[in-house]
Amino acid sequence: MTRTVQQLFNLEGRTALVTGGSRGLGLQIAQALGEAGARIMLSSRKAGDLEEAAAELQAAGIDTRWIAADCSREEDIRRLADETLHRMGDVDILVNNAGAAWGAPAEDHPVEAWDKVMNLNIRGYFILSQHLAKKCMIPRRQGRIINIASIAGLGGNPPEMQTVAYNTSKGAVITFTQALACEWGRHAINVNAICPGFFPSKMTKGLLEQVGEEKMASHAPLRRLGDDEDLKGTALLFASDAGKHITGQWLAVDGGVSVLAGG
Repeated sequence: MTRTVQQLFNLEGRTALVTGGSRGLGLQIAQALGEAGARIMLSSRKAGDLEEAAAELQAAGIDTRWIAADCSREEDIRRLADETLHRMGDVDILVNNAGAAWGAPAEDHPVEAWDKVMNLNIRGYFILSQHLAKKCMIPRRQGRIINIASIAGLGGNPPEMQTVAYNTSKGAVITFTQALACEWGRHAINVNAICPGFFPSKMTKGLLEQVGEEKMASHAPLRRLGDDEDLKGTALLFASDAGKHITGQWLAVDGGVSVLAGG
């Protein structure tokens, strides 16, 4: 029997691991998946932030746990995966969201800062995806992986935005998504990416103060910035059976900025 739209988007009985989930875009995605019925494991580096975020989700009736881990460190990533499997069982949905940025002119960009961005923004995605795929997704022949990229991965920036490592890492996330989708499709694992535009967050606070919210919003055809709801629908589509025939794709959620730029 054909399922209803409500049934297709229902995540009851599924478990989601969201890295970088204690605030900002990661927390918004965790809320969306939890509101659709999924159990949530949050992860980020700081236990205090995680405890606060988990309490917020629990107050909304979402079954939420947390594990502090640094997703730039291989030993932390493997511990996070194994502890999640031990405490919550098989992971159905992985959201790779933990990330970092670094601003510096390309000619002066510190190599150690390049390595920090790359280790977290793409190497960490690979290690965690590989570990969970081998442990539970491939054996069970099911899984959803959602990689958080950025419209910064679609090309360059205005000259004042000097984030060459960040842009490069997010471009790599898009290609990683496509390559993984092609390899793991035979295991019934869907791999997709979300490319957010500008969302106010701790990471973007400095730029927003420097440029101004109104000027930033003026660059988008919709004349607005992203808010606390704008990633929910895309995340739920990619995580649920409503998106079961979508893999290897990226979707910009940016108010039209990438279209204006020819992205």
